[in-house]
Amino acid sequence: MTDKLAEHYSDIITLLGEDVTRDGLIDTPKRAAKAMQFLTAGYDMSLQEVINDAIFEADTDEMVVVQGIEFYSLCEHHLLPFIGSCNIAYIPNGKVLGLSKFARIVDLFSRRLQIQEGLTKQIAEAVQEVTGARGVGVIMEAKHMCMMMRGVQKQNSSMVTSVMLGSFRESQATRTEFLRLIGK
Repeated sequence: MTDKLAEHYSDIITLLGEDVTRDGLIDTPKRAAKAMQFLTAGYDMSLQEVINDAIFEADTDEMVVVQGIEFYSLCEHHLLPFIGSCNIAYIPNGKVLGLSKFARIVDLFSRRLQIQEGLTKQIAEAVQEVTGARGVGVIMEAKHMCMMMRGVQKQNSSMVTSVMLGSFRESQATRTEFLRLIGK
């Protein structure tokens, strides 16, 4: 797959008016192909592989919050990055998830072409699916290069998305606690 992608990158660079045989660009198509494969590695992973049985019985029913999970993704409209942080909360229902698995879930879905709204929903639904939690809340904030580098070119803009499932949707008090804990 790398070679095929590299051919396409070579064609794109040539169409832009560059000489892919010049010193600085000789290996660029292959490097770009490898970079794109890394940035979209989420297509090659499954939720089950990422979780790897790191679900544990627990006698807790209080909110668990993991905040400040850094992520980057590529917007499906322009293939430009959006970069930010993700906050996840859930109320266990007899099971807890290993801490590192939250970051791995974020990586699984962020390393695909998509929009932030969909990414937020995918993460919330995945946490809900693997934990059977009473409720899940996910809030993401990101800066989008498609808005900063092109188009309206607004450097200080950011986008915030949220998905609330179960008790986070049903209870204002639960939502408020989550927002307070993450400083929003």
